[in-house]
Amino acid sequence: MVGLMALNTLATDRDAAIQLLRDVGLRVTSPRLEVLQLLTAEPHQDVESITAAARNRLGTLTSQAVYEMLRNFMETGLVRKFERPGRTAVFELAGAPHQHAVCHRCGRVANVEVEAPAAPKQALRGWRVDDTEVVYHGECPDCRKRGSE
Repeated sequence: MVGLMALNTLATDRDAAIQLLRDVGLRVTSPRLEVLQLLTAEPHQDVESITAAARNRLGTLTSQAVYEMLRNFMETGLVRKFERPGRTAVFELAGAPHQHAVCHRCGRVANVEVEAPAAPKQALRGWRVDDTEVVYHGECPDCRKRGSE
């Protein structure tokens, strides 16, 4: 797993991002650096949003290339994928463990800084649990405000 300090420095240090790519065995390219910077600035983006934003800055870039980059980033621990029920998945830089909240109206995803509960040993006899994810479903503040107008 990639160090949290290294991921945190992506927001402020291009050289750190370059070194991080090298540390995980990925070649440093302008598209890879751009995608990392986009996810640093705005987590929880889907592939089409990432592609459009990167294409605005770099020129030509395909969704397929972004999918491939994100797959490589996930395999090396740089990025996590979050599946939203009934919507496209979104991506964020890997970092400190956290949970998520999802707006059922607009699909917005927010990080929630709480510890996940321990797995119930009796209910999962024989299982080896690797991770626990808690997802809060509801309405985000913007949708609640629009709904009351």
